[in-house]
Amino acid sequence: MPSTKRLETEFETTVLTDLADIAAKAHYIEPELYKEYNVMRGLRKADGIGVLVGLTNIGDVHGYITDEGEKVPVAGRLRYRGIDVEDIVEGFQKDKRFGYNEVAYLLLFGDLPSANQITLFRGMLDVCRELPDGFTENMILKAPTPDIMNSLARSVLASYTFDKDPNSLDIKNVLRQCIELIARFPTFVAYGYQAKCHYYEDKSLVIHKPQTGMSTAQNFLHMIRPDSSFTDLEAETLDLALVLHAEHGGGNNSAFALHVVSSSDTDTYSAIAAAVGSLRGAKHGGANIKVSGMMEDIKAGVKDWADDDEVAAYLGKILRKEAFDRTGLVYGMGHAIYTLSDPRSVILRAKAEELAKDKDKKYLDEFNLLRSIERLTPEVFAKVKGNNKAVCSNVDLYSGLVYRMLNIPQELYTPIFAISRIAGWAAHRIEEIISGGRIIRPAYKSVAERREYIPVGQRGE
Repeated sequence: MPSTKRLETEFETTVLTDLADIAAKAHYIEPELYKEYNVMRGLRKADGIGVLVGLTNIGDVHGYITDEGEKVPVAGRLRYRGIDVEDIVEGFQKDKRFGYNEVAYLLLFGDLPSANQITLFRGMLDVCRELPDGFTENMILKAPTPDIMNSLARSVLASYTFDKDPNSLDIKNVLRQCIELIARFPTFVAYGYQAKCHYYEDKSLVIHKPQTGMSTAQNFLHMIRPDSSFTDLEAETLDLALVLHAEHGGGNNSAFALHVVSSSDTDTYSAIAAAVGSLRGAKHGGANIKVSGMMEDIKAGVKDWADDDEVAAYLGKILRKEAFDRTGLVYGMGHAIYTLSDPRSVILRAKAEELAKDKDKKYLDEFNLLRSIERLTPEVFAKVKGNNKAVCSNVDLYSGLVYRMLNIPQELYTPIFAISRIAGWAAHRIEEIISGGRIIRPAYKSVAERREYIPVGQRGE
């Protein structure tokens, strides 16, 4: 009888490799079949325009108009509850206020809050920021993981156990759950990060309790730093990033995933965990980490960052799948909806430049390199791909540099996105419960060949 260890070794080498090849062949579908049956892969039409599958009052992402059946690029606009995000940012920055709590209120309740409502909502978040008794020790510290998004998803699911009424779909109950999650996401992430640093990097375990009276950005910086210190500019910059990532319409991958799961009448924690899992992907929230990796590759491969010809030549290599991760993608460039510009990128770019000038010349050099990538990629793309499609920078191009200038570790980039987007997810969760009404169940056509059942003794080796 072979030993268990030997069987495990054979399974992980020979057997699993062979089975993987068999599985890959069994799941392959000829690309031509998608055209034959007019399947809109990714729920997008041939011109890239998304298939209309729902209605929303929460967020509006505008990047083109359709004129006589053709897609016409226009400057990007992002609206929260009908209000342009640029106006929202200008409003709270002019008053020198933090904006994220105000935006979360707007997304949940449909209107900008009065001064009294801001104070009331901030107080509600303060009450909810601390985790339930025993949660930190039993759900985070006893099950550390090197991936903070994984830790966050588990914390969301574990919240079900600590909820006195986890299953009720009564809006008052769901709203309570959503407000608690908006308040606790920074704490989930910060404690998951501290556990990772302690158990995987042998650093001292530092657990700071969230503080009342602090903004979401201030509290997060306070909890992830051993000395709890941060500057006003750092907190203002992180708050801006949270505002810009808070919502992006019902069709983005994580919001749509939340709508799909919510439509089955499952609990809030299962639905939000599904959204977290979606955001974790490199094609969604994980793209900012991809930008950072690409930047390191470009910095190493381009000797003179100020030489447009050299930068353009290296971008050509990336597009031809000859450099970086060989996918042919210039991360941080291009978007499913935005064409001429991504308003989030425009706003964050201005803040990134301000921060770079305040920090160090090396950051200003990197900022200028990003500007060159943003400026040169469209023409290089047209030359390499033979396609004059409008290509603009997206928010991921600058967010990584901003976080690095804030001395935020790379493993927290995507979790910060989640800390922000939980406000939008919460609003979409409530909207699906109130206005959805039907389980989301699109059609898939089977293209499997009809075959007869074969008895086991006649199936060969």
